[in-house]
Amino acid sequence: MRKILVANRSEIAIRVFRAATELGIRTVAIYAEEDKLSLHRFKADEAYHLGEGLGPIAAYLDGPRIIEIAKAAGVDAIHPGYGFLSENPDFAKACADAGITFRSCPTGWCRNRRSTAGSGSGQAARAGRLTTGLWLTEPIVSSVM
Repeated sequence: MRKILVANRSEIAIRVFRAATELGIRTVAIYAEEDKLSLHRFKADEAYHLGEGLGPIAAYLDGPRIIEIAKAAGVDAIHPGYGFLSENPDFAKACADAGITFRSCPTGWCRNRRSTAGSGSGQAARAGRLTTGLWLTEPIVSSVM
């Protein structure tokens, strides 16, 4: 992996940028209009505006726009952080279809967790980890569907 886009904001993104930098991987940030002065934008090697008028939550959930930016920036992978798109199997599949590695939970596990966990609680995540043999802290290269 040479370059990763973090599809998240603030401290979450900064932590991924720090780890990637230590591994010699270039980093790409995305940001909503409301985050144009946020620190994560300046900690990445590159930063791209998601668009105006979306609001901060909708901007970070705009999967097609994020993939468009990732392709234009030439990234190999997208790391979703947590929340937003991190457990969205449709986004994971869209990444795979675009030739971009989704660095999060495998699609089947995301689909199963979404249908059984409901609330997205930490307890459900641990249960999913235990039944699938996954540790959530491990980097997982998903071979989506």
